[in-house]
Amino acid sequence: MTAAELARKIRNREQAVGYWVVLDAPVATERLARLGYDYIAVDGQHGLIGHAGLLANLMAVDAGGRSVGLVRVESGDPAVIGRALDYGAGGVIVPLVDTAEDAARAVSAARYPGTGRRSYGPMRSMLRIGPTPAEADESVLVLAMIETSEGLANLEAICATPGLDGVYVGPSDLCLAVGGRFPNDPQVADVFEKALERIRTTAERAGIAAGIHNPTGEQAARRLAEGFTFATVASDLVHLEQAAAAHLKAVRGGA
Repeated sequence: MTAAELARKIRNREQAVGYWVVLDAPVATERLARLGYDYIAVDGQHGLIGHAGLLANLMAVDAGGRSVGLVRVESGDPAVIGRALDYGAGGVIVPLVDTAEDAARAVSAARYPGTGRRSYGPMRSMLRIGPTPAEADESVLVLAMIETSEGLANLEAICATPGLDGVYVGPSDLCLAVGGRFPNDPQVADVFEKALERIRTTAERAGIAAGIHNPTGEQAARRLAEGFTFATVASDLVHLEQAAAAHLKAVRGGA
């Protein structure tokens, strides 16, 4: 899948499935990108990945040949967004979007003059996305994370932001935002689910996509069945630990 194809798919609100990478392990990322996920999201905010790692892992996604590399940037700073796109990301997931103004700044940072303020210096990205500014704008996704109480309060205005392609739920922070003591706090489960429904339906009314992070493929399938446009599964670090623990249990149980 190309970046342009993924962008059209998300903008048409066709369902897509992705995977989350937090380790700076390009060889592993390349393997993941061969499996058939629509996109691989490289975590530049909470992941253990520096600037050079972002570039290496995006190149690994491209080498895998079947997925589009997205980057969760560390902030909505235009320099940070521009760097991720220059490295070859097919889109950015922008954290901590509290207002429509935050969303508009992110969109502007990702679009070239005419609709935005992205500086022209595509470096590697021109090999994958573009090469002209108009082609790049058409192929690049901008997704705003809804994960704070302020973001929830301003949800309708955020979803109405011109040029925004979708919203993305960070469930751990959203749980805290609705009063949870910790991620997945069962005491706020009902409030959390109502917040998810509101995010999904508000995005739908605005004509944009809604995505969500999930710990398992089973939960991702449930969220897609509920009406989310795209869903990301777990992370490489989590699955590495889970697989190793399962094998250890099998060995000791067998012994």
